[in-house]
Amino acid sequence: MSAAKPWHPRSRNYTSEFESCRLEAVPVEFGDYHPLKPITVTESKTKKMVRKGSTSSTSSSSSSMIDPLSSVLDGTDPLSLFAATADSVTTADSTRKKRDKDDSLVVGSDFEPWSSKRGEILARYTTTEKLSINLYMSSEKGKATTPGSAVSEKVRTRLEELDDLEEGSQKELLNLTQQDYMHRIEDLNQSLKDAWASDQKVKALKIVIQCSKLLSDTTVIQFYPSKFVLITDILDTFGKLVYERILSMCLDNRGSLPDNFTPESVNDTAKETCLNWFFKIASIRELIPRFYVEAAILKCNKFLSQTGISECLPRLTAMIRGIGDPLVAVYARAYLCRVGMEVAPHLKESLNKNFFDFLLTFKQMHGDTVQNQLVVQCVEIPLYLTLYSPAIDWILQCIAYRAPEILLTEMMERCKKLGNNALLLNSVMSAFRAEFIAARSMDFIGMIKECDESGFPKHLLFRSLGLNLAMADPPECDRLQILNEAWKVITKLKNPQDYINCADVWVEYTCRHFTKREVNTVLADVIKHMTPDRAFEDAYPQLQSIIQKIITYFHDFSVLFSVEKFLPFLDMFQKESVRVEVCKCIMEAFIKHQQDATKDPVILNALLHVCKTMHDSVNALTLEDEKRMLASLINGFIKMVSFGRDFEQQLSFYVEARSMFCNLEPVLVQLVHSVNQLAMETRKVMKGNHSRKTAAFVRACVAFCFITIPSLTSIFARLNLYLNSGQVALANQCLSQADAFFKAAVSLVPEVPKMINIDGKMRPSEPFLLEFFCNFFSTLLIVPDHPEQGVLFLVRGLLNVIQDYTWEDNSDDKVRIYTNVLHLLSAMTQETYIYHIDKVDSNDTLYGGDSKFLTEINKLCEAVIAQILDHLKTLGLEELLWAPEQICLRFWGGVFDRSNGFPLLPRQKLFFLLGSKEICGGHEFCAHTVMQNSPRGK
Repeated sequence: MSAAKPWHPRSRNYTSEFESCRLEAVPVEFGDYHPLKPITVTESKTKKMVRKGSTSSTSSSSSSMIDPLSSVLDGTDPLSLFAATADSVTTADSTRKKRDKDDSLVVGSDFEPWSSKRGEILARYTTTEKLSINLYMSSEKGKATTPGSAVSEKVRTRLEELDDLEEGSQKELLNLTQQDYMHRIEDLNQSLKDAWASDQKVKALKIVIQCSKLLSDTTVIQFYPSKFVLITDILDTFGKLVYERILSMCLDNRGSLPDNFTPESVNDTAKETCLNWFFKIASIRELIPRFYVEAAILKCNKFLSQTGISECLPRLTAMIRGIGDPLVAVYARAYLCRVGMEVAPHLKESLNKNFFDFLLTFKQMHGDTVQNQLVVQCVEIPLYLTLYSPAIDWILQCIAYRAPEILLTEMMERCKKLGNNALLLNSVMSAFRAEFIAARSMDFIGMIKECDESGFPKHLLFRSLGLNLAMADPPECDRLQILNEAWKVITKLKNPQDYINCADVWVEYTCRHFTKREVNTVLADVIKHMTPDRAFEDAYPQLQSIIQKIITYFHDFSVLFSVEKFLPFLDMFQKESVRVEVCKCIMEAFIKHQQDATKDPVILNALLHVCKTMHDSVNALTLEDEKRMLASLINGFIKMVSFGRDFEQQLSFYVEARSMFCNLEPVLVQLVHSVNQLAMETRKVMKGNHSRKTAAFVRACVAFCFITIPSLTSIFARLNLYLNSGQVALANQCLSQADAFFKAAVSLVPEVPKMINIDGKMRPSEPFLLEFFCNFFSTLLIVPDHPEQGVLFLVRGLLNVIQDYTWEDNSDDKVRIYTNVLHLLSAMTQETYIYHIDKVDSNDTLYGGDSKFLTEINKLCEAVIAQILDHLKTLGLEELLWAPEQICLRFWGGVFDRSNGFPLLPRQKLFFLLGSKEICGGHEFCAHTVMQNSPRGK
């Protein structure tokens, strides 16, 4: 057989091919059908029900769109009719329920619940002194009776159990720490639930009575507010259990009772059980447990009478008058207000009476009995008065909720009439609406001045006032005077903790209403007070809060960093972890609020210092998530820096940033991308015609990238950056530098590991390598050959690396890459390539379709196809049944010109290779498949 003449693909005109493949543009007039036009769904004429929002009971189709389903159904959609009927019923039902709910719901979401105050009280009122508690000791008599017991025996046993509590069946635990005490209370709460679950109702009641008695004990007085919180949790549990128990007895064939049920709908058994509970509680001898337990089940009066709650509240209010200790009494009033707001929030008269009773007994807290008790416990009056704050705050909050201004004004006037009213004044400012306080700011300042400093500290009053003014604005004419009056008191504070607690609040007021001048003055005063004896080390939370408030109101960072004392204020954060958190806070605010790129030297110097602080905190123990967060913040800053047309200054900034942030790899990656972008901007400005100066500049950018990339540890980051930087160098006519990048990328491929870490998970690297090669081949099409390196030296080098790389067994990634090489070689045989880089002569220009060049390409094609066929030999028997055909289809587009089906190799030789039974495992299908799928074969 004589040697066949090589076939070559015809010359292709890519421009005409693109034009022929485009979709035909069809003009669409307004109102005609368009696939992106919104569909209008209308109701049918036969529809009787009207959905919510409809303006007409009948409507005709006004849309140009025809609903095919409606047309088939002759305009009637049964599903729509059914849904409309269901919707109308549901809507009416939901509307009725919503109206009923709105009528009964007086307390809205704007009312701060007790649960939100609970944690703060437990954290604030602590003690190191030893505590004691009385535990209920169950006896054999206390066990539940067996089912066979007589009713009379059961009743007698329960009566004996009640008597046991009075006869001393308790055990006193002494010398408990605060933590032990809290654990014991939690155990009692759980014991209550267990006793109730095991149907030991008397035992449950005895536990509640025993816990209520603890509220009369004030031996460790500074812990009393926390004790109140813990004990009332048990009372709340008991009240809920009793209510649900009685409610469950009301079940009948109609189901459960509605929320707004009436006593008439409650059966006699439930009423009798409810009365039984109230009778048991009424037999409790001591006042305090009797009051608390009855208040806990106050809601159960709903089962007996519609007026039961309104009748019980005044009686319980009067019962509190019998409590002699003013601290115990005020917390009893607070608990009654808690229960009252839950079960009858509309009965404000009893709540008001509760508060006015407290005002009448206000002088008791300064009486001899209390004073003697404080002397014994070594408690100062200011500390003692703060114990009242949670209770009074809550009482006033309940009264002031949605109260008219007339009532609030009356209450404020009554507080004025008391001699030493600092405690009440503080509670008023804590409970009343911020708008009410802000509108009368100067009046409240006058009242604060008249308070006795020895009783309740004035700085706490100014702090409460500042909290209100942070939420509501005072009259504009009074703002500066308010700040001066408050700061005159705050700046005189000697205790650093008291000072910083007040300053933290008033910094927000200053930032809200004044300029950087006043803020700078406040910061200077804070530095003055907190620097001596390193007092700032104990006030990091407050100092962080100050920073957060400043950057919340100052979004212009040129103004912020021009505040003279801002950076010295940052220097007070000596603890590294806190310092880094503050820096992160500043950077997050900058990235969020900075709209335009900046070159302001004040901003750059300050933020470089902030970013350097974050970067220097990174060490071997830093978590990867933390590194990513820090790098993201620093990258956000780098992207916002722009010197405009001063490209040299921009490059100098990137060089400085590289030296400062060398330990964070994502930052180095961002810097390489930024420098590449800078080189392309230079090219854009010069319109591709570089002068001697700009040519030297882009070479400096290229050198920056070439030096920086090897310092990265991620191998795929290096590969992609080598490729991207090479493309940028090629676009800027830096051919030798581009060759250096591409050679570096080729030499790096053998180092790619089999598995790489992606987001903490090990994944195979071959899919990423395949993606990289696809991008690389697209670039190599336009890379001109080096005059001293030979024809297609980069392609040959890459093929050698691909051949030597150890691929996974039974993986066809290597064949995929070789088919892409065939696509590249096929494109290289064209007289004019499909794309070019301006002012860079690719191989189509250098060789001009020279036959020797095409011969070299054909030789490479033969070598590549030989590699593919060698891969077929390595496949197992099962893979041989399908793999060769798949591979042939895959590289068919590479070895054939898709327009005419001309093979790059001699056809006889190609068919011989593809159809060889020895190579293909005895399957005669390859050549047939190729011809079947080629245009010419068809």
